[in-house]
Amino acid sequence: MTAGEHTGLAAQAARLADGAVTSAALVQSALDRIEAARPTLNAFRVTRAEAALEEAAEADRRLARGERLPLLGVPMAVKDDTDVAGLPTAFGCGGDLPAVGQDGEAVRRLRAAGAVIVGKTNSCELGQWPFTEGPAFGATRNPWNPDHTPGGSSGGSAAAVAAGLVPAALGSDGAGSIRIPAAWTHLVGIKPQRGRVSVHPYNDCFHGLTVNGPLARTVADAALLLDAVAGSHPSERFQPTPVDASAAARREPGRLRIALAWRPPFTATPTPLHPGVRRAVADLGDALARLGHTVEEARPRYGLIGLSFLPRAAAGVAEYAGRHPEPRLLDPRTRETARSGRLLGGRALRAARGREASQHRRIGAIFDTYDVVLAPTTAAPPPRIGTFDDMPGWRTDLAMASACPYAWPWNVLGWPGVNVPAGFTADGLPVGAQLLGPAGSEPLLISLAAQLEDDLRWFEKRPPAFADS
Repeated sequence: MTAGEHTGLAAQAARLADGAVTSAALVQSALDRIEAARPTLNAFRVTRAEAALEEAAEADRRLARGERLPLLGVPMAVKDDTDVAGLPTAFGCGGDLPAVGQDGEAVRRLRAAGAVIVGKTNSCELGQWPFTEGPAFGATRNPWNPDHTPGGSSGGSAAAVAAGLVPAALGSDGAGSIRIPAAWTHLVGIKPQRGRVSVHPYNDCFHGLTVNGPLARTVADAALLLDAVAGSHPSERFQPTPVDASAAARREPGRLRIALAWRPPFTATPTPLHPGVRRAVADLGDALARLGHTVEEARPRYGLIGLSFLPRAAAGVAEYAGRHPEPRLLDPRTRETARSGRLLGGRALRAARGREASQHRRIGAIFDTYDVVLAPTTAAPPPRIGTFDDMPGWRTDLAMASACPYAWPWNVLGWPGVNVPAGFTADGLPVGAQLLGPAGSEPLLISLAAQLEDDLRWFEKRPPAFADS
């Protein structure tokens, strides 16, 4: 088998089950591609080559005995905010961090489905920013144009999948951190319902903002990975009713009423929509109308939802920063946010969480009229590497809010959203659109995304330098 064959998650799983390829060959090929791309993309924080090859050999023995599991023998990557036994969970931070003793629940489920973890992908420090750069590991670059960021904070996972280093990867999303890099690397990224995929042992991660989810090149692959890792740990607060994502990806969505929402929530900073992003999202709306859906401009009643986001995000950073053994090594912006988080972690945090039920009613009222909200995933294409270097915290926050004002409200609500590729700017940079729904609406969003994919066939486009990967 050559390095460029059968890079899809479902395709690799099927070929392994048919005996057309071995897990050892797939894993070795993935490891070779990762190392070859390290100087260009820098997508991985660490690989586990020896252990992964041993696990691949065991997977081949299990396959030879007739055992079948959804991902048995398939090479996979996870973001470095998720525990993998025997490796540190650096989460973008520098310092001498200890290895963890146990897999996180999502990784345990991934292994139970048969996957082979080849390594952990880069994240910005504590997942705070829509870029994946930092002194602890350097800059992770975009396969479509290495002068630009793949986004963040799941930028390493997105770069790895877009470049074909692995067929799919886990990311996490606390303010768009799956959807933003998916948009900027031409991928499908699913932010599931809160609790759909476990964040244990970091229960109630960032006070309910953060969830784990898949990044893949196709809807079917993203749905397959979501099904493999879905499920809560018994100790977790949120235990949503299970869904069958893969079945949804094979199902027609029916004729839907879709609200095209151009205006983001209030962010106290200008959020101009790049004309290339507007054109791409408008074209996607036209495609949905051509497929038989009703598409109308409308806007959720966001209110001052930022007042509920900021205390939860800052308090979450403070808690993660407080666990770091050498806080002086953290970015000055992280230390500043942690100080704010300690101040906001009491009454303001309780008030922020207490407003959630009323926000569900107010914002959710749009679903009395519409089935799905369509919105840009970002207001801008991917920035150049180094754009945020040497910015103080307040300027970084303003620049982030200007470029990425659309994704984070759905983290406050805890509801699902799916990024789909929307096309490219005139400069060839990928941009995306979000399909957003109410609680538990992953099946509907996935069905609609699959219908769009069948029509637009975005998976046929690959980064030119990695087209054979």
